[in-house]
Amino acid sequence: MSKKKQALLEHSEKLFYQNGFHSVGLKRVVTESGVALMTLYNHFDSKEELIQEVLKHREERYFSQLKLAVERCGLKNHSTLALELANLHIEWLRTSGFNGCMFLRAKEEYSYENQDIVNQVLDHKRTLLSFFQELGFSYAVSVQFSMLFEGVTALSESLELDDIAKEFKDMIAQVIEK
Repeated sequence: MSKKKQALLEHSEKLFYQNGFHSVGLKRVVTESGVALMTLYNHFDSKEELIQEVLKHREERYFSQLKLAVERCGLKNHSTLALELANLHIEWLRTSGFNGCMFLRAKEEYSYENQDIVNQVLDHKRTLLSFFQELGFSYAVSVQFSMLFEGVTALSESLELDDIAKEFKDMIAQVIEK
């Protein structure tokens, strides 16, 4: 990937996450990315295509982090693995910001305008569920984990992350103990 495309994706993600998708125009994206508008259009045909690429890029980074946690823990001890994934998610929230789920925000803003973005968000949520199942967790446990991960992401918008992190990890442990 070229440096300019990388800059566009990184700055766009930051701007969209902090401000929402509709409130950020392409002029602001190119200004803060330090690239020309033509450069943006050389890489993306539309703002919506840029958004889809930003979401794809964010998803790849998130899942690569989850996979690192799996590599560190292995698959043998589900309790340890589940807690490691929870710790990783907390750290992701701590370093990524506290504006909730960028994917759900995209779905909310584009639910009546762009079905491709909505479908990408739905696929992302199904991918998380499948990821847990591929690790050997049952469907029911995978759904519970997905709910807990989503919940802590949502609560991080309004509560202190350290206050909810302990409860999140305790609930993950309870799910595993069942």
